[in-house]
Amino acid sequence: MTVLIDEPMWPAHGTIWGHLVSDDSLEELHRFARAAGLPPRSFDLDHYDVPVDRHDELVAAGAVPVSYRELVVRLRSSGLRVRGRDRDAERAHRGTRSAH
Repeated sequence: MTVLIDEPMWPAHGTIWGHLVSDDSLEELHRFARAAGLPPRSFDLDHYDVPVDRHDELVAAGAVPVSYRELVVRLRSSGLRVRGRDRDAERAHRGTRSAH
C-alpha cells in the first residue's frame, strides 16, 4: 500500500517526466493525486505522468522514490499494470484518451 514515484527521465513538451503509481489500488493513487493537485488529464490508465518540477513535492507528500525498474516490477506485481501492447484497446474500453 504505497504510492511510488520514479526519477523523471522522459522528455516531452519542454520538460522531463516521471511516473506516479500505486502498488495497491487505483483508488489509492487517485486519492494521492487529488490531494497533491495533479490534473486528472495526467492520468494514463495505470499511472500519472508528473513533471520534474513536481517530483520533490510529491516525495515530501509521501510518494516513495524508486527506480523505473522497481516501479514497473511493483506495478506488475500489483496487477494494475497495463502493458504497452494493450494500452490502445484499454483506452477504447475505458473511453479515455492518451495523456501523451
